[in-house]
Amino acid sequence: QVQLVESGGGLVQAGGSLRLSCAASGRTFSTSAMGWFRQAPGKEREFVAGISYSGGRINYGDNVKGRFFISRDNAKNMVYLQMNSLKPEDTAVYHCAADENYTGYPLARPGPYDYWGQGTQVTVSS
Repeated sequence: QVQLVESGGGLVQAGGSLRLSCAASGRTFSTSAMGWFRQAPGKEREFVAGISYSGGRINYGDNVKGRFFISRDNAKNMVYLQMNSLKPEDTAVYHCAADENYTGYPLARPGPYDYWGQGTQVTVSS
């Protein structure tokens, strides 16, 4: 089992940056693909970024390509999301998710992910 706790959200002006962190517990972290998803009020959960168990394969949602960057540190059981050039439309609750014991290309749909964090709020003002 994997438990996930996000941090690093907050209020930022458009054009600014934030770095989200996801702390994972559990012995299967290093063999799990990890993903970041976001959900704004009244909208469906949206894929932001995913990273394979080794960090060698990365996938981004079209809305964040070139602005957001995902990384992981298996020694520390951490996943990060560096968010640059933030826009008001990036405002959402950001969730970290684990696709346990999956070693393939990180998937862009929420269904395969087994564990989810509570989320951290990101608000971008114009």
